[in-house]
Amino acid sequence: MFAVLRNHSSQILVAIAALGIAAGFAANLISPELPRIVWSVTTLPVLLALLLQIWRSLRAGDVGLDVVAALSMVSALLIGESLAANVVALMYAGGQLLEDFASGRARREMTALIGRVSHSAMRYQDGGLVETPIAALQPGDRLMIRHGEVLPVDGKVSQGVAVLDQSALTGEPLPVQRQVDEEALSGSTNTGPTFDMVATRPASESTYAAIVRLVQSAQESKAPMTRLADRYAMVFLIVTVVLAAAAWYFSGDARRAVAVLVVATPCPLIIAVPVAIISGMSRSARIGALIKGGDVLEALAQVRTAVLDKTGTLTRGYPEIEDVRSAPGRAPDELLRLAASLDQASTHVMATSLIEAAKARGLQLVLPTSVAEDAGAGLEGVIDGHRVVVGGSGYVRSKSASGDPATFRDGLKPGQAVVAVAVDGAVAGIIVMADPMRDDAQSLLDSLRQAGIKRITLASGDRQDVVDEFRRELHLDDARGDLTPDQKVAVVSAEREHGPVLMVGDGVNDAPALAAADVGVAMGARGTAASSEAAGLVLLVDKLSPLVEALKIAHRSLGIAKQSVFVGLGLSFAGMIAAALGYLPPVQGALLQEAIDIIVIFNALRALR
Repeated sequence: MFAVLRNHSSQILVAIAALGIAAGFAANLISPELPRIVWSVTTLPVLLALLLQIWRSLRAGDVGLDVVAALSMVSALLIGESLAANVVALMYAGGQLLEDFASGRARREMTALIGRVSHSAMRYQDGGLVETPIAALQPGDRLMIRHGEVLPVDGKVSQGVAVLDQSALTGEPLPVQRQVDEEALSGSTNTGPTFDMVATRPASESTYAAIVRLVQSAQESKAPMTRLADRYAMVFLIVTVVLAAAAWYFSGDARRAVAVLVVATPCPLIIAVPVAIISGMSRSARIGALIKGGDVLEALAQVRTAVLDKTGTLTRGYPEIEDVRSAPGRAPDELLRLAASLDQASTHVMATSLIEAAKARGLQLVLPTSVAEDAGAGLEGVIDGHRVVVGGSGYVRSKSASGDPATFRDGLKPGQAVVAVAVDGAVAGIIVMADPMRDDAQSLLDSLRQAGIKRITLASGDRQDVVDEFRRELHLDDARGDLTPDQKVAVVSAEREHGPVLMVGDGVNDAPALAAADVGVAMGARGTAASSEAAGLVLLVDKLSPLVEALKIAHRSLGIAKQSVFVGLGLSFAGMIAAALGYLPPVQGALLQEAIDIIVIFNALRALR
């Protein structure tokens, strides 16, 4: 593939070649022989730089169309077409400069993500503030975040109100507010007043660090279509050399062979494909869908079947209180206050939801004492002098002298969970909880179908009756419940008979299925490391809408890449035939090829829009 002359070298070579052309015409006023010398001399720096790059590529096992550029310059110099050689040098160096510009624009959004990494933070230490490298920050460190600063690590607001711009992470344009004890993500920018936060993760494990690793992986990747372009480069090289040799043999005019080589330099196949693919990846990153590589973008454009996990994908991913059913004589809010107070001693996800719901209702929680927990079943302790038991129905029943949680269960729906509560040895009621369906679940599934997905299957570890209810409500093509991680992999494999498969999930149990799918999609950069590592696409926001846009972007980017290749190659071949027949001299051929390159590169950049 074409060598990209790094840093400013391409600009210097362009300047040398351009000045050489101008100086050659000026030298004609002094001597008719002098221009040829000037044009030859100013061609040599570009030719030498090109030969050096070809040597490096050959050592790496790559053979690209750099060889055609070198052949065209060398052959033009040998037959005395020094102006043509100088124009080819200018066009080649200009092509590298143009490709650098296009690639820079294409990578802009992803590069901007990496460029936002903080290098230090103001940490409270020994009664003062010390500027500390982020690598030295540890969970529990208290930090001051000043206006305009980028949060260096994940943490929780400890003092003040955080007004955060999360657009670099999520694509959401409006700032969000975070109160005390609420989470603040690394990579966000403080657009409000100074606030304090407590680090919850080291920098290496933060949300933003994970995103940066994903971006770097994406930038180093190479799309199958790009690799295919490399293979086509050899075919194109052979065809070019054969056509040039044939033109020389049948006409006896070496200038025709040179003209053919000139028109073939460089090739839209090599330039347009990576620019369009990278542009699509960059555009997708801007809307909160980070595609790890060009191969993922290509596969995304081909998927026809989607397998979705339920929890955190079609649902919000955390339980919410739907009802509090208390025994006669006991207020529902009091039942919730007692349960939430006790649950402060538990790390269970339902305990967290109970506590947040109680605080949202303005209930005053007290610290529990004499707590004993049976992990996964429930816990008991003393609240305001009352012996309180919270947990599953069986656990609470076994700890109670009277009452049965089953008497409160009338009318429960599939998918609803029950937290039973007993007070002073008597069952006092139940708290009904459920992981609610996302409000936009149906519209998003409809959008997925409009974006090219023909079949949608739900694969969940939840009970089959719960899964069946989702299938009816959302009009899914199939729904499988009670699945283990290996059974989810089997579902993904079975769905391949309908076409390439996309799998969406967010938990550790989804990682094997994500890896097995043609495209694995992890929900949220804050999800489990296992799911993000196994996935090819990571949604930086906790919703599916960026996936729909990423599908559209993938289709459009791939279409633009193919369009650029076919149009560019068609024009190049037409120019080569014209040159072989003697209708296109070397200098005009070089100018024509540069025009073709400009057309295909700017067409490929349309994928950014």
